[in-house]
Parts: sequence; structure tokens; C-alpha cells
Amino acid sequence: MSKVLVLPGDHIGQEITPQAVRVLEAVNSHFELGIELSHGLLGGSAYEHSGDPCPAATLEQARDSDAILLGAVGGPEWDQLDRPLRPEQGLLRIRKELQLFANFRPAIMYPQLAHASSLKAEFVSGLDILIVRELVGGIYFGQPRGFRELDNGEREGYNTYKYSESEIRRIGRVAFEAAQRRGKRLCSVDKANVLEATMLWREIMNELSADYPDVELTHMYVDNAAMQLVMRPKQFDVIVTGNMFGDILSDIGSMLTGSIGMLPSASLDKNNAGMYEPCHGSAPDISGQDKANPLATILSVAMMLRYSLNAPQAAEVIEQAVGLVLESGLRTGDIFTEGDQLVGTQAMGNAVMDALQGLLREQV
Repeated sequence: MSKVLVLPGDHIGQEITPQAVRVLEAVNSHFELGIELSHGLLGGSAYEHSGDPCPAATLEQARDSDAILLGAVGGPEWDQLDRPLRPEQGLLRIRKELQLFANFRPAIMYPQLAHASSLKAEFVSGLDILIVRELVGGIYFGQPRGFRELDNGEREGYNTYKYSESEIRRIGRVAFEAAQRRGKRLCSVDKANVLEATMLWREIMNELSADYPDVELTHMYVDNAAMQLVMRPKQFDVIVTGNMFGDILSDIGSMLTGSIGMLPSASLDKNNAGMYEPCHGSAPDISGQDKANPLATILSVAMMLRYSLNAPQAAEVIEQAVGLVLESGLRTGDIFTEGDQLVGTQAMGNAVMDALQGLLREQV
């Protein structure tokens, strides 16, 4: 039996997560996977319930689970809270507490969406990039950090960007192994011309390269990598980088594919237990309006089945169902262009379920 914890989070997280849960329950029943679901709170909803964006009860549930399905957290109604109480801090805390250090963010261009990309179709057709982002270190967690007043009375904010050798080796091995399973090309992104932490990053990646002679390792400064993703995105296979750079580059990658609403992600620990979530945020501007795209969350379920629950056949059939729905021309607003059929969150979820049930019947 596998245990999956469902954390809908805030705003559209509470609309898209049920659609993904329906899909998970369907394949769980068909393939007799023995998945047991539980539900919990994280983010603003958790704060409203308990005064803590990452309650101890949620952490206890998470530690007892093989995988976590997360919607999205945050919203303007919590922006005035003290920093430790904000929804995003709950997300950072659960990542850190569970040591979910390896973040996989695929940027895959569905052929049906090539026209929805901000780039010309010839630049993105066939695009398949995996960004491996270190998730529990770097400037987002480095100490010291905070605010202080200088001698002249001016206020200053400060953060610390640091990585240890072991942290770099850990994420580096994950990235090299991912590259071995794909096109055997790994691009390590850093800012080694000015930042000591990334000078060490580059040095360690070069050392690791000797253990993976079948993988071609290249290096790129982050500013150039951002430019190259827009100029020649198909040159990349696997990208590995630190927490902040990965945050930025994966959002660029999302728009290459047409919408951040299409991007799933996996955050894994050393044993491949992990948290699965769409790359987009909680989108409070469309919350409660049946406009959110549930496909990234549904595709996150497919990643969960593949990486943590050892059910690749179930993962594949979900991805096929999403492809069939896109082929039919149904689109939520974020991927809609003239000639498509505009649908809402619920209708898109229904369409995926219909396609999925059809595929599952074929397998009987």
C-alpha cells in the first residue's frame, strides 16, 4: 500500500487539486495500485485554521506518506503577516523538513500547443527540457539574513548565498543520472565569474563528470542561459542549477511551452519520496471563477506515479489522456487561441477523465 497526502493549498489550488485527485483515483482503481489518500492543510488555509502555514500535524502526515500532491499556496490576504507566518514560508518549511532537495521541472512542448508559445513554432516544436533545481539550499535558506540599520541610519536588507560541497554533489549526481536516462547532455548553470558559491558549484560539477563519462557536461552563466532558452531552447537536454537560478529559468521554460499552467514538477528526497505540484502559483485573480488550468496538476500526478509510486504504466496513460484532450481542441484561457474551444477548470477535468476512461477500457 502507498500513502498519498493531498494538500490543496489556497485559491485555485482548491479548484485544480480535486481534478487531479479524480484522475489518481481512476488509475488507482484500474491498476489496483493500493494507494491510500489522506488530506491536510498547508499555506494560507493552514494559517487560517491553526495560525501556522505548516502545522505540526501536516508535517507528521507528510513524513508518513510516500508522496504528496500539492495545489498552490499564497494570496494577497496574507501579505501583511510577519514573514514566518506567510503561506510561502509553509511551503519552504515542508520542503526543508522533508529534505526534498531535487526539484524536477520538465518543459515539454505538446505539438498541439506549439502555436500558443511566445516563440515561433519552429523554435519550440519538439522541445523537451528537464530543469533539475536544487531546492533546499542557496540564497532562499542561507543564514544570516534579515534587515538592519546602518550607522548612517539607512536601512539595509541582506541575504546569504551559500552551498556546501555535499549539497552540490547530491544534486549533481541526481542531474547526471537524469541525463543518462535522456539525451546524455547536462548543462550546469552558475555565475562562476562573480559568485564564490557558484565557483565551487562549477568545480564540483567538473569533478562529478569523471564518474559519468557517457554524459557531456557543459557550463553556462545564468544570464546567458536565460538568453539561450529564448534564442535556441532545443540546444538543452538537462539543466542543473541552484535554487534561485532554477526558480527563474523554469518559469522561462514554462512560457516556451505555451503556459505555466502546463508545467508539472516533482520535489524528491534521497529515496524518491516526494511532493508533486504544478509550477504555477495560486492565481488569486481567477480564484473561484472556474478558469484555472488543471493540466499541470494532473501531469504532476503522472510524475508522482512514475517517480515515487513505481507505476509507469498508469503515468503513461494519464499523459496520453492529456494529449488526446489537447488534440480535441479544448483549452482553458491560458492556452486558448483563436479557433480553440474555451472551457473551464471543471470541463477540462471532465474531458481528461473521459479520455482516460476510454484509454483504460481499451486495456481491459
